[in-house]
Amino acid sequence: MWQARPGLAGYDVADAITFCFITQAFIGPMQLFGGGLSIPERIRSGDIALDLVRPASLQLWTLAEDLGRGAYLFIVRSIPPMLLGAALFGIVLPTDPGRWLAFLAGFAIALLVSFGWRYLVALSVCWLLDDRGVAVLSLVLTTFFSGMMLPLRIFPGWLGDLAGALPWAAMVQLPTDLYLGKAPVLDTLAFQAFWAVVLLGLGMLGTRAIRHKVVIQGG
Repeated sequence: MWQARPGLAGYDVADAITFCFITQAFIGPMQLFGGGLSIPERIRSGDIALDLVRPASLQLWTLAEDLGRGAYLFIVRSIPPMLLGAALFGIVLPTDPGRWLAFLAGFAIALLVSFGWRYLVALSVCWLLDDRGVAVLSLVLTTFFSGMMLPLRIFPGWLGDLAGALPWAAMVQLPTDLYLGKAPVLDTLAFQAFWAVVLLGLGMLGTRAIRHKVVIQGG
């Protein structure tokens, strides 16, 4: 695409190659294909009843688990492919320390956004009993609107505006643009933080709701 249209969406060929490797590196830490949380299975088994009476917050406890998993996968699943891509194809490496800091901050907030969304999907099992349908819907939305499939900058007109305003953009597109220096740092981080707060807040309300009514399959 970039050989046919140089400078497409504000990226050159090197930017486009880098974008591909970064988005692939995000798959593991952010669980872009969904899942990564044990809540649906614990709801089906009934163990969620024990989780809800523990003194620790279910949401914060699950978040701590997920951040630990994400940090581990970032080391073993993200860095090696990036190094391989840099060696074989060449990728953009920022020389400005400030850009690295902006990227790491954006990546950290993106992890919170990803968790916030997946936590809501997991909690839906309390009412739906089966998460397969909502998991497929989540996979489609995340794949299409996060920038993992194509940079959102390519999307035309209103579709591009809509995609850029949704929470999935905060998971992949925006931290990648921070890495490439294609996005204003403060505005981008503020947008990501907004969606992190919204999704975590909805998760808090959802957790409170399931304390009043927990439906366990089989009884």
